[in-house]
Amino acid sequence: MKTLLTITAFAAFTAFSQAQDGQVTINQDNKIVELLEIYKTATNNANYYRIQVGFGSYAKAQRIKSNVEIDFPDLVSKIDFDSPTYRVRLGRFKSKLVAERKFKEVRKKYPEAILLKPKKSTK
Repeated sequence: MKTLLTITAFAAFTAFSQAQDGQVTINQDNKIVELLEIYKTATNNANYYRIQVGFGSYAKAQRIKSNVEIDFPDLVSKIDFDSPTYRVRLGRFKSKLVAERKFKEVRKKYPEAILLKPKKSTK
């Protein structure tokens, strides 16, 4: 009786484990892809005020960026290449008022910082 019960349990377990194989097909509307592209374009072309805290060689820009990330962890920092130097820029401020307030705070730590006006190519 134990043997029959064990064989039945083993057979059920084997059948159950093999039932897990399958294939999932997702049919996505093409309008979703179009909406994502429109969103990407809108956010990439958005006008933001940025704060440039320093520039120089790539190594120098990396050092500045790591210091900025420690000093201002709440702000997005990025290294942009603007020929012939690398520039460390931080923040993405929609409002000039908010940008100027943060600029005053950043300028205390980085006196060479400058506030950049929005451009379409700025991210």
